[in-house]
Amino acid sequence: MASITGAAALVGQRSSPPRLLFVLRRMRRFVLSVAALVVLCFAMLQFVPGDPVRAALGAGADENLVVDTRAKLGLDQPVTAQFVTYLGNVASGDFGTSITTRQPVSEILAQRLPSTLGLTAAAFVATLVLAIPIGLLVGIACRHGRRPALGLSFTGIAGFLSVVPEFLLAVGMVFFFAVTLGWFPVAGRSGAESFVLPVAALAAAPAAVLARLVRVETEAAFQEGYVQTARAKRLRSHTIYFKHVLPNSLTSALTVGGLMFGALIAGTVLVENVFSWPGLGRTMVDAIVGKDYPVVQAIVLVYGTGVLLVNLVVDLLLAWVDPRSAVLEQ
Repeated sequence: MASITGAAALVGQRSSPPRLLFVLRRMRRFVLSVAALVVLCFAMLQFVPGDPVRAALGAGADENLVVDTRAKLGLDQPVTAQFVTYLGNVASGDFGTSITTRQPVSEILAQRLPSTLGLTAAAFVATLVLAIPIGLLVGIACRHGRRPALGLSFTGIAGFLSVVPEFLLAVGMVFFFAVTLGWFPVAGRSGAESFVLPVAALAAAPAAVLARLVRVETEAAFQEGYVQTARAKRLRSHTIYFKHVLPNSLTSALTVGGLMFGALIAGTVLVENVFSWPGLGRTMVDAIVGKDYPVVQAIVLVYGTGVLLVNLVVDLLLAWVDPRSAVLEQ
């Protein structure tokens, strides 16, 4: 009987489309990851040493105010009751109330999230716009071992930019381009020019990594048979570059670029503080300093969910563009 059941399950699995199984596995992984993230965010407040309300309000705060604030946050309830309440609130979009400002955390997120998303999206676009053409041009110029000096210079510059922390690069840009030269605003969000330095600080490292990948994929494409065949047919150079080389160089580049979007979201925490950008990153650091734990909980949950969602979308797009990636996981 057990063997019959196992055989039926095996037949059902084989009859299911590989893409569908791939999507279901990715969705299950996403849901489990978000659930684990919610538990960790809840546990964050429970493992804070001492009384988080007293720490946020200060040692000299009135005891009645501390007790009232603790009751409003539900921290006077058993841990199990707090967790059930927290799950219900998160599911409904209610992240509680800020201890220091008494403002609903959902309102804080609504005010600051657009600035962070705008900065991240601009940095992502800049990464793709810079990395893909530069990597492609260098790969074309250095194909078959040509121009070794150019290839070495490109590798050195890209390698340097890829390891410089966003925080250090941002500070250097502020000092040179904003303070010394006065070309851009030192801090704040006041117009299109205020995006230049934060976007450059965020996009420099991922653009360098992506450009190196595009260069490698471009040089590898010139070794493939379809490019050799196209050259034998005496096709024009730009036809070979853009019709044969570029599409085959973009598969890996777009996959890595999508994953880098999650890294860009995390990188905004430091960059926003350097440029006093009115986003979630700066808000989270201020909340950590002020021990405003409900705000920290909510922002960590938003950041974590955003990164997981980006990874999910990248996986699904890759399976749609290249079905072999879904088949290989069977």
